Amino acid sequence: MELTADNKLKKLLIVGDRVLIKLKKDSEKTDSGLYLPPGVKEKDKVQYGYIVKAGPGYPLPMATDEEDDWKPEEDKVKYMPLQVQEGDLAVFLAAGAFEVVYQKEKYFVVPQSSILMVEREEDLFE
Repeated sequence: MELTADNKLKKLLIVGDRVLIKLKKDSEKTDSGLYLPPGVKEKDKVQYGYIVKAGPGYPLPMATDEEDDWKPEEDKVKYMPLQVQEGDLAVFLAAGAFEVVYQKEKYFVVPQSSILMVEREEDLFE
């Protein structure tokens, strides 16, 4: 199967409480009209980006019961879901983010604890 723009992220699984964020495109000019060189905004302590993939959440400890050995492995692990969702505009701390390049695109892997707030368009999910 060939990877396309539509399905290139489908093979990625985000682990635990982390999310994959694509930076929001900022203006290349300041409010006063000065043009900024590439990479200046990326050095800010606080970044803005859209959540494109989210992990399953925080793993919950399970009581081990010997009678449950017959259950499939996926039924044994339970997760507390993340508060953020795919499509949210996240404001996050750059210090907690890890930059990754996948399919020639730059993303950030960010733990939910580094996300300060999100803006959610409710009608996006209807």
